[in-house]
Amino acid sequence: MKHRGRHRRRKQGRAVRAFLAGTALALTAAATMISASQATVGDNPGALEPLTRAADTGALSLHEQLVPQATLDELASGMGKPVGVSAVLQSADRSLRGAAGCTATERTALPVAPAATRAYCWDAADTRGWQAGAVTTSGDADDDGWWKDNRVLLAGWSRGTTDQSTADRSTSAQSTADRGLARVSFVDANDLTRLRYASALLVVPVDGGRDYRALSSRLSGMVWYQDKLLVTTADGLYVYDMNRVQRTTVDSAAVGRVADGWSAHGHRFVLPAVGSYRLTGGSAAPRLGTISLDRSTAPDSLVAGERTAADSDRHARLWRYDFDTDPARPGLPATDATGSAHAVEAYETEASGIRGLLSHRTTGTDRSDWYLGRAPGATDRHGSLWRQDTEGAEATRCGSENAPRCWGLQAGPLSYWEATGEVWSQSGQMLFAVPLESIDRALD
Repeated sequence: MKHRGRHRRRKQGRAVRAFLAGTALALTAAATMISASQATVGDNPGALEPLTRAADTGALSLHEQLVPQATLDELASGMGKPVGVSAVLQSADRSLRGAAGCTATERTALPVAPAATRAYCWDAADTRGWQAGAVTTSGDADDDGWWKDNRVLLAGWSRGTTDQSTADRSTSAQSTADRGLARVSFVDANDLTRLRYASALLVVPVDGGRDYRALSSRLSGMVWYQDKLLVTTADGLYVYDMNRVQRTTVDSAAVGRVADGWSAHGHRFVLPAVGSYRLTGGSAAPRLGTISLDRSTAPDSLVAGERTAADSDRHARLWRYDFDTDPARPGLPATDATGSAHAVEAYETEASGIRGLLSHRTTGTDRSDWYLGRAPGATDRHGSLWRQDTEGAEATRCGSENAPRCWGLQAGPLSYWEATGEVWSQSGQMLFAVPLESIDRALD
C-alpha cells in the first residue's frame, strides 16, 4: 500500500551548516585526546562469517501471534474510533531546538566523524526521566519518504524499564505506570527548520480488549514499514498498526481503563499492539537488539542484530527476514504455514555492543554492506561506526591517533531515509542525521 505526497525539498540555512561545522571541529579537537591504548579497544571485528547450518539459522526463527480482530474491535468500541498519524501531528505542542540552541553538553553526544548535517535536541522537561530507544521515519514507511501528506520522524523512549522479560502481564492500571513505560514521539518533519512533536504511549490489549497494559520493556529497535510499526524489546518484537492510534480521555498517572475512561500516564494517545513475535530457538536464540529496514533487497527485508554488552567477548549475530508481499499482510514479516518467520540470511561478527545496524546492497551485486554502530567500551568516550562484509571491516577514524571511536557518545539504532540519502539516529538528547555518502567517504 502506497501513501504518496508531493515531494518538497528544503535547504538548510548557511548559519546552521556553519554552526554544525564548528561543532564538528570542536569535537575533532577533543578526539585528539583519545589515547593510543583506547584506540586498540575493539579495533577490528574482522569479516562477517556466514551462518548456514540449520542449527544456527533455526535459532533465529520468530513465531507470530496476532491479536484477534475481535479484541481490537472491542478496544475501539470502548475508546472510540481510531485516529491516524495526522491527528497526533496536529496536536504537536512540543518543540525540538536546532543545534545552535542546544547546550554544549548536549552537543558533545554528536558524532565526531563524519559530522552531523542536521542536529536537534529535545524538550528537556518533556524527556526528563526517559531514555532514548530508537528512530525510524516515513522514509521507512514509504520509499518516497511521505506518509500521506506528511514527512514524519518517530523516536522511541523508555522509562523505568529493565532489560528483563519478567514484567507482570496482569498488573492493574493503577500500579503499572511505575513498572515501566515505552512511548513514541511523532515529529512533524515537513519543515526541518521547525520540528514539533507529540507522543503516544505503547500499550498491549488485555482482557479481550476491555483494557490495556503498558509495554513495560525497554525499546532497542524500531522500524515503520507500510502501515506497521515494529518494535524490539527484551522479550520479543511487537507490532503496532499506525491506523489504530487511540485517544485517551483521562489525564492521570494510571495506564489502562479507569473509573472515568481511559488513561495513559498523561499521554493523549496510545498505540495498542496488534501482534507480537517470539524467538523460538530456546537457549540458542539471541537477545533481540536493534533492527532496521533494507530496501535494497527483493523483497524488502527486516535486518536484526543481537544485543550484547559493549565489552563482551561474545560474538554477535546479524540476520534478516523477508517482508510479506501478500497485500492482505502489509508491513508484516513473511511466515510459513506454522506462523514462523525464518531468517533468510545470517552472519556472525566479532563485534560486540551493537546498538545501530544498517544493511545496504551494492547496486548490480548480491553483496550487502553491513553498517554497525557500536557502544563505547568501559574506557572509551565515543562509540564506533564500522562497515563489514564477508571480506573484512573498516571504521570511521579521527584524532591524532586515528582511532575508531568517532561515532556518537550514546548513539542508538540507525534508520536510512532513502529519498534523502540520510541516516538518522539519536545520541543522548541529540537527534541527528548524516548523509550515507559522508559515512562511506569517511570509511573509504
